[in-house]
Amino acid sequence: MPPLVAISPHLDDAVFGCGALLTTQAPSVVVTVFAGRPPRRACLPPWDEAAGFRPGDDVVGARRAEDRAALETLGARPVWLNFLDAQYGDSPRADTIAAVLERVLAAADPATVCVPLGLFHSDHELALAAALVLVQRFPSRRWLAYEEPMYRRIPHALDAGLTSLRDAGLEPTAIAGAAAPESKCRAVACYASQLRALATPGRAGHADALTPERYWALTA
Repeated sequence: MPPLVAISPHLDDAVFGCGALLTTQAPSVVVTVFAGRPPRRACLPPWDEAAGFRPGDDVVGARRAEDRAALETLGARPVWLNFLDAQYGDSPRADTIAAVLERVLAAADPATVCVPLGLFHSDHELALAAALVLVQRFPSRRWLAYEEPMYRRIPHALDAGLTSLRDAGLEPTAIAGAAAPESKCRAVACYASQLRALATPGRAGHADALTPERYWALTA
């Protein structure tokens, strides 16, 4: 039984947002919701192009390899769900994602589940909505929400995320996290393609991922 399962919208979010926590909870499991492979296409979405990929590349295969290397650094193992990132097409329903997550959690039976706060990005919002279905269904588990770096710095995004939790009947209580240990710094560096995209002009870079984490305990 892993002590912790972290739910990650994309192939990097959990390491960026709660990597320091993962290092203290090994062996843990990171479940990435939007890790499905889209059909290869002649034109790349702007994010993948900024990340250095070319038409015809197996983008998700490369990103899964980055994710595996990062999680090995933290003593965690990946579980990749086959839902598509919003940049590749239509998004699934929250209850569809929740049904798959429920099976994963039943198999893992963790003491704690750490979910994204659902900030700014539609995939993050959808991952949280799916997780909240399970928070309501299994209130006896320990549930935490982690702040997503970079997005938490967008004006009003954090307040909006906390409001969505309260609207769902939950009371979030802040828990201060530690600064990034060396193991998290090494894990973040594994996501070379994503760091490349974050470093392009007009984007925020990834420095916020290396500042102290913060979590929110979720109670009814």
